[in-house]
Amino acid sequence: MGLDEKDFLACCGSSKFAMEMASASPFKTLEDAITNARDIWFNKVDVNGWLEAFEAHPQIGKSPSPNHKSETFAQWSKGEQTTALATATGSSLLELSDWNAKYMQKFGFVFLICASGRSTSEILAELKKRYPNRPIVEFENAAQEQMKITELRLAKLFSTKGESAFTHDQQPMALKNKAEEDRVSIIGAHLTAPSQEPADKSSQISSRTRPPITTHVLDVSRGSPAVGMDVKLEMWMNVQSRPSFDKTDIGGWVMQGFSTTDKDGRSGQLMSIVDSVNPGIYRISFNTGKYCPGGFFPYVSLVFEIRETQKSEHFHVPLLFSPFSLTTYRGS
Repeated sequence: MGLDEKDFLACCGSSKFAMEMASASPFKTLEDAITNARDIWFNKVDVNGWLEAFEAHPQIGKSPSPNHKSETFAQWSKGEQTTALATATGSSLLELSDWNAKYMQKFGFVFLICASGRSTSEILAELKKRYPNRPIVEFENAAQEQMKITELRLAKLFSTKGESAFTHDQQPMALKNKAEEDRVSIIGAHLTAPSQEPADKSSQISSRTRPPITTHVLDVSRGSPAVGMDVKLEMWMNVQSRPSFDKTDIGGWVMQGFSTTDKDGRSGQLMSIVDSVNPGIYRISFNTGKYCPGGFFPYVSLVFEIRETQKSEHFHVPLLFSPFSLTTYRGS
């Protein structure tokens, strides 16, 4: 049994996208699904389909409509805003609402951003940054953000649907690797927000005070923190193979979170605060080319592995950067 249109509507609100994905289903791997999703979204879904997908999202800071056409979409959308709502104040929510209204009036669609792991202040800063854009530029930005959200949700869909998401000739391998598949589930607690309050809240509280993976950037050429550098965290999700030096790894990486470094050079929250991080291979990428246009490195990616025995540990992976050199280490 493959996946149907309803499953894919939970990942993206475009009916055309859901129909095309259901037609292409089942997929050999999550990587295969993401590759197909990118092709369908950017090459087969038209402008009206993009607008339909944008319209399915609630404004940041607000709950989805109770009459949403996909109950799962609404639940995941609510979960993706967990960090934003947890870091919000009354005044920041009011300011965010005002800017959302200004954005909607100018562009005609909701401000769209992959909100997982982002604070209210980060989202508001990005909204203000994108607001001066020309409509055609912002339309493309929104489409790119929708694709990030779709990739996160496809990973969640595959982790919940199990072997039914794979082609029949791949099911034995999927069943054989079920434990590993569960182990590398990439969606944190922010995508599984319960619809009701748990009876025992104490059992839901993490003993950590920060996410399991963090980073900061130091500009050693200036002897100061690198302020305003874009950072993203990804996890390898192709359970059939591992990324390696001699293999093409395009398509296997799935976004976990995105942020911009603050005045201290520290990124915002790139993933949920959980007691046990999912073991697997992670990649932190830094947009050094945007930060330092005349430098040698257009971007920097650091790949590292968290093993089963390390899932309760903290991983601080900083970048010490200058225009023509860099270094890193595992901190605590």
